[in-house]
Amino acid sequence: MTNIEQIEGLLFVAGDEGITVAEIEHATGFAKPAITTMLTELATRYEQDEDSALMILSTENTYRLATKAAVAPVLKRYFEAPLTTSLSQASLEVLAIIAYRQPLTRIEIDEIRGVHSGSTIQKLVLRQLVTETGRLNEPGRPILYGTTELFLDYFGLKSLDDLPAIDLAALSDAEHLAPETNLFLNAFQDKLKGNREEN
Repeated sequence: MTNIEQIEGLLFVAGDEGITVAEIEHATGFAKPAITTMLTELATRYEQDEDSALMILSTENTYRLATKAAVAPVLKRYFEAPLTTSLSQASLEVLAIIAYRQPLTRIEIDEIRGVHSGSTIQKLVLRQLVTETGRLNEPGRPILYGTTELFLDYFGLKSLDDLPAIDLAALSDAEHLAPETNLFLNAFQDKLKGNREEN
């Protein structure tokens, strides 16, 4: 693995919250000037590659991997899929994790699932099932996510206290979700299926 590959990987998993040079230094052990040089080289590489949809944004010493403006129409259609289309297993997992563990950050969700969840969270936000509830008071001030009133209405819940009781420790191991959690996910899928049939 090259040094630039390591930085590119960190930019990817940092998602829309971005990553600072200091955080990259801590994770890789590279010197700050070298990190800045590699970030510039990577940005130039993306800019010159017409087949790459990626670019690097930087604000106040925080770097983010982003998509070029040219692919915005395709991404807009992807994220605007109507609510009546079925949610993927990944979306259901993220929704269950947020419902039971809120408020929590995208990094915390990634740690539970073991994969990057940024785009999945964004889709749930656009479907108004999940919303930003604030920011964590730590470096980078990552966004905290929680469920919405629509989420409660959709499931016929008066409050989050009405969610089926589960072992929260099970949500720390997505491969071994508790039966109660699977019931929640199955109920959610049935609800979506019912809505499609009504429409």
